[in-house]
Amino acid sequence: MSEDGQRIGGLTSGLALILTSEDQRESPQKSHLISFFDDFGYQSVERTLEHIFQLPYKSVRPLPTPFEASLIHSILKNDICKFRDNQDAALPNRDGICITDSGCGPHNVTIDDTSICGDIRIIKQPLIIESQAMFSSVRANACVWKGKWMYEVILETSGIQQLGWATLSCPFTEHKGVGDAEDSYAFDGRRVSKWNKEAERYGQSWVVGDVIGCCIDLDRNEISFYRNGLSLGVAFDNVRKMAPGLGYYPAISLSQGERCNLNFGAHPFNYPIQGFYPLQSPPTVNSLATHLLQCFFRLLELQRMEKADSTSVEKLGRLKRFAPIKELFQPIAHAICEEFFCVVDMELGGIEYVCWGPLVSFLMDAFRKQSPHDFESLDGVIDLFLEFQGSRMMFQHVISSLSCSCKIATLVLTECPYSGSYSYLALVCHILRREELMVLWWESSDFDFLFEGFLSRKGLNKQDLQCLMPSVWWPGSCEDVSYESCMMLTTATLSGAVSKIEEMHRKLCCLVIEFVPPITPPQLPGSVFMTFLQNLLLKNRGADRNLPPPGVSSNSVIVSLYTVILHFLSEGFAEGDICRWIKGTGTKAGDDVGFLHRAGQRSFPVGLFLKNDPHRTDISRLGGSFNHILNSHPANDGETEVFQWEEGCMDDEETKVTHSTRQKPCCCSSSDIDFTGITKDPIQLRSKGSRAYCSPLPDRSTHVAAECSTGSLNDDMVDKASSSDQSEPEFSYRPLQHHLRNVPKRASHLYSATLREEELLDAMLLLYHIGLAPNFKQASYYMSHQSQSISLLEETDKQIKEKACNEQLKRLKESRNGYREEVIDCVRHCAWYRISLSSQWKQRGMYATCRWIVELLLVLSKMDSLFIYIPEFYLEALVDCFHALRRSDPPFVPSTVFLKHGLASFVTFIVTHFNDSRISSADLRDLLLHSISVLLQYKDYLIAFESNAASVQTLPRALLSAFDNRSWIPVTNILLRLFKGSGFGSSKHGELSSTLFQGLLRDTCIHDEALFSAFLNRLFNTLSWTMTEFSVSVREMQEKYQVLELQQRKCIVIFDLSCNLARVLEFCTHEIPQAFLAGSDMNLRRLTELVVFILNHETSAADAEFFDIRPLRRLGQSQEKINRGMILAPLVGIILNLLDASLDPEFQNDLLAVFASMDCPVTVQCGIQYLLEYNWAGSLRGNPSSTRLRQLEQFSGLLRSRTESREAEKLISSGEAEDDDDDQCCICYTSVADAWFEPCSHTSCYGCITRHLLNCQRCFFCNAVVLEVHRNDEKTL
Repeated sequence: MSEDGQRIGGLTSGLALILTSEDQRESPQKSHLISFFDDFGYQSVERTLEHIFQLPYKSVRPLPTPFEASLIHSILKNDICKFRDNQDAALPNRDGICITDSGCGPHNVTIDDTSICGDIRIIKQPLIIESQAMFSSVRANACVWKGKWMYEVILETSGIQQLGWATLSCPFTEHKGVGDAEDSYAFDGRRVSKWNKEAERYGQSWVVGDVIGCCIDLDRNEISFYRNGLSLGVAFDNVRKMAPGLGYYPAISLSQGERCNLNFGAHPFNYPIQGFYPLQSPPTVNSLATHLLQCFFRLLELQRMEKADSTSVEKLGRLKRFAPIKELFQPIAHAICEEFFCVVDMELGGIEYVCWGPLVSFLMDAFRKQSPHDFESLDGVIDLFLEFQGSRMMFQHVISSLSCSCKIATLVLTECPYSGSYSYLALVCHILRREELMVLWWESSDFDFLFEGFLSRKGLNKQDLQCLMPSVWWPGSCEDVSYESCMMLTTATLSGAVSKIEEMHRKLCCLVIEFVPPITPPQLPGSVFMTFLQNLLLKNRGADRNLPPPGVSSNSVIVSLYTVILHFLSEGFAEGDICRWIKGTGTKAGDDVGFLHRAGQRSFPVGLFLKNDPHRTDISRLGGSFNHILNSHPANDGETEVFQWEEGCMDDEETKVTHSTRQKPCCCSSSDIDFTGITKDPIQLRSKGSRAYCSPLPDRSTHVAAECSTGSLNDDMVDKASSSDQSEPEFSYRPLQHHLRNVPKRASHLYSATLREEELLDAMLLLYHIGLAPNFKQASYYMSHQSQSISLLEETDKQIKEKACNEQLKRLKESRNGYREEVIDCVRHCAWYRISLSSQWKQRGMYATCRWIVELLLVLSKMDSLFIYIPEFYLEALVDCFHALRRSDPPFVPSTVFLKHGLASFVTFIVTHFNDSRISSADLRDLLLHSISVLLQYKDYLIAFESNAASVQTLPRALLSAFDNRSWIPVTNILLRLFKGSGFGSSKHGELSSTLFQGLLRDTCIHDEALFSAFLNRLFNTLSWTMTEFSVSVREMQEKYQVLELQQRKCIVIFDLSCNLARVLEFCTHEIPQAFLAGSDMNLRRLTELVVFILNHETSAADAEFFDIRPLRRLGQSQEKINRGMILAPLVGIILNLLDASLDPEFQNDLLAVFASMDCPVTVQCGIQYLLEYNWAGSLRGNPSSTRLRQLEQFSGLLRSRTESREAEKLISSGEAEDDDDDQCCICYTSVADAWFEPCSHTSCYGCITRHLLNCQRCFFCNAVVLEVHRNDEKTL
């Protein structure tokens, strides 16, 4: 055939296929294979064979009639002989490489066990390796000294790995590896550096799933690296040449827990680099097998064309008809397959190489990568392959290859929505509908490993996001206005791609859930899935630690599995059979509403907490370790049963919101929720050769819409996971129990109980804790950093407009470019996290999960013996999930109803348990306390706290009790937010405060004197400590020429904390002045000493110079400087509050006398005068009343007079009774030593002893434990 003719319908020139609609209706036998060429001449089946096998034009002689299959074999035999002759002539020259036989064959390249330093283990053949030591290194058994060579590394983890080349002279130690010596070269994408004795900046950061190509060109003496087929540039030049046999070895170094997949050529390269050869030569049969598969694919194309309604050939003229292709397809296809299986078996390793490369590509082309998929063609190919011996091994390799492909598949914007791992998942889902192929996969020892591969998704780095989102826009940006619509379109497109992949994950999991393993005794559906789930949780024990143990799963696997389970529990199972197989303790017959959204009675098998399963043994419980609780608080048999409660039973009747009330929870309150996103095609296993069809399984019940149809919100909740564009054909399902057989290697590990929704919920929370929580934390970081960078960018733009100095303008523009790049990077990351984590249906499920778990925790908190057994991750996942929803952008629902319509019980839980002694972990209690602190920053949430009965009843007392050495910072923040705006100099407008909680706090302090006394003592001590630390930090900064950002931030944080504590103290003097002015004057003296101490520090020359010369700015709040007025204002408020209260005749303590009795009267006077002269209007937003300052001025005058009188009295009495010195207190030297300790009998004044005993119960002098304190008037304390 002519090579330059017109190409029609995907066929080479001279050939096309036509099915005329009229002839087809008359008789199916009138569909003809024709060929066409330029002069519209007559063609025959001979030309068809020439096209299929790519033979020269008219090289096939006229065929006998009828058509014989033996002719195809003769053509193939002749073609194969010629192909082999041509292949032998084209074999590459492999001079320049030496492979040492290490027991795997003389031509196989693998790692050299004798070169291992550390602990490197092969965790899966052929070469997936992992480091079990802190730092491990290894070389391969092949070296090169000339030519161009490469190998590939698939990253299973993305930590510190040094990949490259090294000679035998490179020493491997516990601290040094590849790249740390001469003649040793490496690339590390974690640190984005290249290594040759020293590190230099190079390349890009890598992520899990990246394919790193390590190339060495000894013709040009260069080493370069590739990431996913894209060059990172020449890393090293002038590489020293080596003598033959003493060349460069592929070598890698891994830190602990790092894992990678080495491919020296045993499998086809994912990204082959032109001109570079694999270290291990491919099997010689690969080219021939590829040729046969290409012939098969051309045959499939002809078959597709015949089935088409029409083609463009109809328009080209009158064409001669011939026998239909369907008469030729079977003998040709069978002959090709027969030769194919013979070829791949001819060489060791041939079938594996071919299956990982050309065979998977052929199956993908037959199936079509994008929808609509060609299910019929693929089924025909599989049916044909399964007729041959050896097909089982072949499909094992195909499944393994598809699993690996899912790990490395990259999203490509132009291919969306059918991009990333979608096509591989769609293909394997269809393959695994075959009963025998599903059994084949399940029986393999790598079932769990391959399943994880299918659930994997490749990560994205900065450059990947730049390719996916070329145009970036954010509110208020100065970018091109068209970027906004471009970015919206891009994010919508990527969301569709992610949705397609997630849908395929669900289909695959449904297949596994539906699968019944052929073993005895018979297993229930879901047993295989639950066994996999438990094995995965067991494997990932400790994954939440700062340094996870080796062998943990990729984060993307955890996220994908969590997403699948969340969809099952929230949106329900679309497959009718699965609905019947899933067992829930609260499930009613015919109830197809998602488990998390069911109304009425709820239940939970609390025995789940008491199980000593392997994956649970290391999980901490609220009451401590499981073994400790089991010994100290053994559970009764009755407590292991199912625990039931009514939805909303822990809420107030007036504000209760459930699925049964008129007002629905936020997750179900929109009447326009789109439930069509749930996949419609039923999942069934297909037996080989089956062509019978069954009636469709019922779709998910419309009870979902009925249950959740009423509500008042108008939020658009239509972003559901979509189904594929074309459903697969339905096949009959032949139960596997009909062919039971023993498979002992996996039967003993199977999960035997019914799959329960509650157990899925339990597993989902653990998956969230170890996989989703870190992702949401990272998303929160990028959101915060984006906000800060935008503020800095806007301020820089403002300064550029104001500045005229050229040099300064240049620096500002450079800074602006840096800030702009940071903003763009953050915007892309935030958009990606929004796409992958925060679609509407996921937020809906997360909200329902929060409701479910908080109810469970509140119900079980009424039973001490069960509450302490709850795993800690329940509480951690609840709080993290709640705040992830609250911070979501765009928000799931308005903040006005976020708590009110469904999560009021969350407020109840955190206010009643942040100081719960049954929770042994202080970190967990801090987590709850921090949640309160965060929520009270917002008006809508503050209203929710004020309307919550448990909050009103318990929060004030619990806050005062929790103010200790650990929790004083969040408690201070909470107290400050409750009465913000009530102090001196504070603005009354725009400040968020709560008069309700202010009154409750005042009443609590008044009625519980012991609690308030302890709180006040800790408040005094803490404020004294923070001010001391601030002064020390200021002096450290002054002593250094260059101030580090960390030092400045530390100083800012300590100063802010001091200001907050001073405001709390100001509130106490305003609301509870009797604590200072009535009874003992100890509190008043301590308060006065503290005020003087702060005034002395803030008005000292050193600190004053620091504030004036080096003004501080809060990070991300560039408009607000740190100034002394922030700490001085509460001091003025404290003095004025006490002056106002002193007018009450019931208060006997003399404020003037206490101030006048201070040891440093001059310092006190200077401090008060400084307060009077301070520029209040310029430093505070509030407008302090001039009358209040005049009151302070009057106090200053009275204090001056009182101090002068006291000094005169001292002069008069200075010469009297020196003998009385023996009776003076040796601590304060101002009072008589009128009390003594028992049992040591040391004496001091009563005031010093009382103050000392607030913080220590030991004697001043001898450190003996104080049993009693006696006063000289015989009173015993």
